[in-house]
Amino acid sequence: MENSKNLKINIAHLYPKLLNIYGDWGNVLTIKKRCEWRNIEVEIDSIEIGDAIDIKKYDFYFLGGGQDQQQIEVSKELQKHKSPLQEARDENAVFLAICGGYQLLGHYYQPHNAEKLLGISLINAHTVAGEKRFIGNVTANCNFVTPQSIVGFENHSGLTYLGEDVEPLAIVSTGNGNNGQDKTEGAKYKNVFGTYLHGSFLPKNPQFADYLISKALKKRYKEEIELQTLDDYFEISAHNSLVNKKY
Repeated sequence: MENSKNLKINIAHLYPKLLNIYGDWGNVLTIKKRCEWRNIEVEIDSIEIGDAIDIKKYDFYFLGGGQDQQQIEVSKELQKHKSPLQEARDENAVFLAICGGYQLLGHYYQPHNAEKLLGISLINAHTVAGEKRFIGNVTANCNFVTPQSIVGFENHSGLTYLGEDVEPLAIVSTGNGNNGQDKTEGAKYKNVFGTYLHGSFLPKNPQFADYLISKALKKRYKEEIELQTLDDYFEISAHNSLVNKKY
C-alpha cells in the first residue's frame, strides 16, 4: 500500500494534564508532524480522568512523565482500563510511555514509605524507589532502528527491573538507564515501549519516531507500509550533538 492513499492513524494521549513534564507532549507532536509531512492523517484525542477509552479506535497510545502526586491519580484511573489496554496491546496497538508513565506500564512502583502504586502490567517489569537521583544525558544502543544510537535526558530516582519476555529498549553507553546497574534502558514487549528519556525523546530520535509510525500503520492496515523519506538534517544534527554527551 502506498502511503498517499488516505492513510490515517488515531492517537490516544493519556492524561496529558497530569503527565506532561519536560516537554513530553513534543513526542505526540513529532508523530503528528512526521505523519502530516507524508500526507498521513492523524487524529489525536486527549484522554483525561473519567474519560472512556475506545480500544477499537486507537492505533497508538502515549503516556508522558509526571510528579509523584500525578502518578498516584493516574495509577488509580488506569486500573479501570487495565484489561482493555492489555487487549489493545495483544492486538498490536503501539504504546510509548516516558518515565512515570513507563513505570505504570509495569506491575507496580514502590515509593519510599508510601503505598505501592499499581501499574497495568502491559510489560513484565517493576520499579522501586532508589536512594540516588539519576540526572543527565543518555546515549544508548537500540538494535532495531537505524541508526542504532538513541539519545535523551533522564531525571529519575526509580529503579526499574525487567522480567522474562521483556527486552530492554536499548543498552546504555552514557548515563544510567533503568537502574544504574545492568546497563539497560527502557523496555520493549510486542509494540509496547517504555523509556526514561525525556527531552523530548522523539524529536531527537527521528528514526525511532518513524519506527513507531510504521508499527501503528501496520496495526491499522495489517500490512507493511513503506514510509516516504524525509529531510532530517536538523533532527540528525541535534541527535549527533548529544551522542555520548554527559551533561
